[in-house]
Amino acid sequence: MADMKKRAEDLGTTGSEACEEKAMKKEDMKEENRKKDEHTEETSCASEKTENTEAAADTADVEGQKDTESVQNKTGKSGSEGKKDAAEESAAEENKEDVKASGSGKKVKKDKKDEKIEELTDRLQRQMAEFDNFRKRTDREKSEMFDMGARDVIEKILPVVDNFERGLAGADEADPFVQGMNKIYKQMTKILTDMGVETIEAEGAEFDPNLHNAVMHEDNPDVGENIITQELQKGYKYKDVVVRHSMVKVAN
Repeated sequence: MADMKKRAEDLGTTGSEACEEKAMKKEDMKEENRKKDEHTEETSCASEKTENTEAAADTADVEGQKDTESVQNKTGKSGSEGKKDAAEESAAEENKEDVKASGSGKKVKKDKKDEKIEELTDRLQRQMAEFDNFRKRTDREKSEMFDMGARDVIEKILPVVDNFERGLAGADEADPFVQGMNKIYKQMTKILTDMGVETIEAEGAEFDPNLHNAVMHEDNPDVGENIITQELQKGYKYKDVVVRHSMVKVAN
């Protein structure tokens, strides 16, 4: 009997332990199921997040593509506008140059180097013009001084020519001495002619106070008024300038 009781107790104890083990297994299974459910939920959430992320990325790509297209359109537009602006600026510059060439409108500001070059060029041109004027004035003065000296010499030689003419007027041309003096006279007159000296027309011409010097007057009905009837002394010109006036007799 005691053995049976003991066995029964052992069986009871073993049964209760078995129940406890079953209960623990159930708890473990519930815990595992709960963990599985949590893992499944986390996986589902992660999946949803991934899908949302991909959707957001696709949306961002679409928006980025739209932005790129918009930027390209703007860039193309700005490029065309830039070309248009460049063309307008070029036309404006040409208009400015035309306005400046016509002498009206605002002056374009020049570079300091260009202004300096223009200033030096203008100064050089002025100096060259002044030097050219100085050279011409000097040449003219030299020519005038030479002509003045030549007139003085000619004026001093003319009395000698007058004496030759007076001496040869009543001389015998057959005389060898007279022939020699006549040759000297012709040589002197040729030299004066080569120098540009010429005689002033007098007898038979109308009186000109710029060329003639009237020292005598006469009443002569055979000639017109202010006509030179006699040349008393020859007059001479040197390069259209009177060296000595003709001394004449004029009819009233």
